[in-house]
Amino acid sequence: MHRCLILVLAATILFGCSSKESQKPSDEAPGEVVQSSKPRITSPNVSIEELVTLSGDNADFAWAFYREIIKPGENLFFSPHSLSIALAMTWAGARGTTETEMAEAMRFRLGQERLHVAFNGLDLELASRAEASGNEAPLPFVLNVTNALFGQLGFAFLDAFLDTLAQHYGAGMRLMDFINETEASRVAINAWVSEQTNERIQELIAPGIITAATRLVLVNAIFFTASWENPFDPADTEESAFRRLDGSEVQVPMMQQSLPTRYGAEGDLQAAELPYDGAQLAMLVIVPNQGQFETVESQLTASRIDAIRGMLTEHQVDLAMPKFSYRSSVPAKAPLMSLGMVEAFSGAADLSGMNGTGGLFIQDVVHQAFVAVDEEGTEAAAATAVIVGETSAPPPATLTIDRPFMFAIIDRPTGATLFIGRVLDPSA
Repeated sequence: MHRCLILVLAATILFGCSSKESQKPSDEAPGEVVQSSKPRITSPNVSIEELVTLSGDNADFAWAFYREIIKPGENLFFSPHSLSIALAMTWAGARGTTETEMAEAMRFRLGQERLHVAFNGLDLELASRAEASGNEAPLPFVLNVTNALFGQLGFAFLDAFLDTLAQHYGAGMRLMDFINETEASRVAINAWVSEQTNERIQELIAPGIITAATRLVLVNAIFFTASWENPFDPADTEESAFRRLDGSEVQVPMMQQSLPTRYGAEGDLQAAELPYDGAQLAMLVIVPNQGQFETVESQLTASRIDAIRGMLTEHQVDLAMPKFSYRSSVPAKAPLMSLGMVEAFSGAADLSGMNGTGGLFIQDVVHQAFVAVDEEGTEAAAATAVIVGETSAPPPATLTIDRPFMFAIIDRPTGATLFIGRVLDPSA
């Protein structure tokens, strides 16, 4: 028999069920939190090499997934980090061919024994970034990555599965009565996601997605705010033309400043890294030359991004950049299947590592994300990665972002790719 499981990343992965099963009696109540008796491991034994491998593999997945979900004429923003964490939690319960296909699609090379340890180490490393930020920044530095499980009241999950999620993802189990209180359960989970994302994602799970057959919802939510290391002066922002891909123009608020930063240009693009307060995280902006957007975008891979970052050097840059704010909803089932994760979405799925008997399969995956960029810095949410020294004056450069561009928010020390976006129309 097949039962439903939903995985939410500020995304939802729905696990479908094709028949009823008897419920075991339970003294527990809806809303109660139960969890493994094992605490989260706060000093995981993970090497730098494993963190680099994990970040690199996640980046491989991130850009492969990006190429699967882009649509003509549309802005896009998503968190590959959020997707990777939520699917890693699911992978902890996958076995057999399902486990193999998920690992190949997600680029999980470390194996079950080390992957979850490495994700824990990376999460704790990212959590330390606030310590490097200043206390007087216009926007306080916040990078919250939170995980939770919402399980069916009376449904038996394996202790080993709950132990893995508790020890490496800090995720406890909140009990829901999906069978008798379906809509109330959906509202409660959406409220949790809204709280974790500072109310930027309020309706992650649409009506009808959770059903009486749902047995588990895994949730990952990411919220990020940070000031620029070099904030823009709002007094310098002025309306300016932005040329869309079709050649039409729209007037948008264009921020302007001259700043020292890493910049580079080659045949068909310009690029710059704009650091956030503390210089640990940065926005990599890739601006294709006029008429080269599709060509550049089609070539974006993790190795290509590494090459672009590698060619950047210190310059004094006259920068003009549009303000923008938008949200994206990404149906992820079809892209994941295209990447090779097929069996997990079928009745043949083997997720027996969750409950010991199987019968669970992924019904759907939906991811939501929000981004806002202005003079002070960046705010980003998703619920589903410094050179200091005295040198000669850097050469001057000009980067006017008056045409479609791509960007990624990257943790510099680990290379973790937290968010990826494309802006075709800042006014949309």
